[in-house]
Amino acid sequence: MAAVVDFNTLPELFAGLVDYHAPDRTALGFKHRKKKEWVEISWADLAERVRAMSGFLYDVGIRKGDRVALLTENRPEWAVVDLACQNLGAINVSMYTSLPTSQVAYILQDSGASAFFVSTSIQLRKATEAFDSCPDLGLIVTMTKPRTEKPDHVMTWKKAMKRGRDAWPRHESAISDLTKSVVPADVAVLIYTSGTTGTPKGVMLTHENLCSNTTSALGLVPFGPTDHHLSFLPLCHSFERTAGYTAVLAAGARITYAEGVDMVSRNLVEVKPTVLLSVPRLFERVYNTVQKSAQEGSAIKRRIFDWSVESGKRFAVARKAGRTPGPLLTMRNALGQRLVFSKLRAKLGGNLRFAVSGGAALPRKVGEFFEAAGIKLIEGYGLTETSPVLCVNPMERPRYGTVGHVLPGVTVAIQRLADGEIIAELSGDGYPSDLTSSDGEILAKGPNIMAGYWNHDDWTRESIDDAGWYHTGDVGRFDGGYVQITDRIKHMIVSKGGKNIYPGPIEDGFKTVKWIDQILVVGEGREYLAALVVPSMDVLRTHAEDEGIEFATESDLLADDRILALFEKEFKAYSRGAASHEKIRAFRLIADPFTVDNGLLTPTLKPRRREIEKAYGDAIEELYEARPSVSR
Repeated sequence: MAAVVDFNTLPELFAGLVDYHAPDRTALGFKHRKKKEWVEISWADLAERVRAMSGFLYDVGIRKGDRVALLTENRPEWAVVDLACQNLGAINVSMYTSLPTSQVAYILQDSGASAFFVSTSIQLRKATEAFDSCPDLGLIVTMTKPRTEKPDHVMTWKKAMKRGRDAWPRHESAISDLTKSVVPADVAVLIYTSGTTGTPKGVMLTHENLCSNTTSALGLVPFGPTDHHLSFLPLCHSFERTAGYTAVLAAGARITYAEGVDMVSRNLVEVKPTVLLSVPRLFERVYNTVQKSAQEGSAIKRRIFDWSVESGKRFAVARKAGRTPGPLLTMRNALGQRLVFSKLRAKLGGNLRFAVSGGAALPRKVGEFFEAAGIKLIEGYGLTETSPVLCVNPMERPRYGTVGHVLPGVTVAIQRLADGEIIAELSGDGYPSDLTSSDGEILAKGPNIMAGYWNHDDWTRESIDDAGWYHTGDVGRFDGGYVQITDRIKHMIVSKGGKNIYPGPIEDGFKTVKWIDQILVVGEGREYLAALVVPSMDVLRTHAEDEGIEFATESDLLADDRILALFEKEFKAYSRGAASHEKIRAFRLIADPFTVDNGLLTPTLKPRRREIEKAYGDAIEELYEARPSVSR
């Protein structure tokens, strides 16, 4: 669907939306922390709040090109600050709330932010600890009232909004001039990549980058004025920033902010959204939970479940092929939907039209399962540097295991790794739609490609070549007009025998194994591959109880030969169909999961491979010193 208003910059988008919507129509929603009630913010109310914040920012000296930082969970205040920044031509610098003080300070220093908005007392502590090391920072605004007396450079949200309302009449004309001066080439946001390795990079995204990507994405993903989005992915992540915020607003839809990631399951039922945007981890957990529940049921329930999934898959395949399913298959699918999948849809709110997965690879089994359940789940692909969407699966013909078609206005190429030659190109504007190619690095061109890295022209030159191609660092291929991702180049493992191995696809294959919660494949410079495995402890404990396996601690359970045999069986089954150099010949079970808090996952839940390998260096060495635990 097209955007409901025409726009080339973010201020034009907001002004158009304010005019488009009835003043009393709901724009944003959130749950009041004290009253525990869902509260709606109308478009008239949102416009008034943005005017007040614009007045405040101007009054404290924020002008076009200045950087304003935010360290906050998803909430209406984030949108108010962002929209006010765009009105002034200022640059939004948002951060993950999980960042430690040292990284917060680095981003404040690197961006040169002069104002800093924080949410909770925890985030305020980080801000005050970082303040003295950030010479450009003059003001901190806290959305939560401080518990103790704070210095003069700390102000509450309430006081900032009052000052802004008082200042707006004095500055309205000057702010209007700034708004009119914003052009598509101006930088709108700085998004610092979370990064699985190295120093965070400040990606400069312009108004053209974000607006063109939003417009193109809406041509393929049917958001509309009747849609309702539950926002819980961090707004400092480019996927949520563009798809879950700018695109949803541009489509005329409404946004409700979840109480937090840990409350999403409850909020889905309460809010009943029509669209769901998430990283694969949520969909994987839903899949594994449903599978676990089915396997723990009676033999009859398991047969009904398997029969329903099979009927749903056959029905979906027929529909995607353009065939009308026969009456018997239609009846079987309808019965399976009612007996099995209606409960799943109810847990997702009962009103879901479709879901979008992005940020990492979606396992094929997961996509096919949701399709069988009658839930459209489409996967997209992109990077922060591409604003972010490069590709998205078509709604009516998703091909799981791929990331879909190239976005309109964007061109993607495959460059051979050996000699740097471009071997194939695909354009979202229509040529050639059935192209198939061999593997290589994915390159991209288009109006959505970043302006560059903040303060680092050298990094920009390394990633965007003289011909204007952005080098993604991802390996992939074209498959009949669809784009298929293999892995990141930097994740490639070179075995002792010189074989190039991409661990991502191997790991993805184990994400739907019920015993496994997380897995990391290792083997750089080694004779064979091995795996670090974080088991699904709830599943193992249930299995142990059913089988009469006694244990005093989790460590005892993970060391039990009967438990180890479960994993050995899975790795043997995989290795029977794998190339010799891709077989997993040893594994180690790890009790502690990889998390953001322990530094082993990025804020977007991707494994930090170097950090994990460093943390478990001794365990990895033992895997290669001992005899392989999985038979060759």
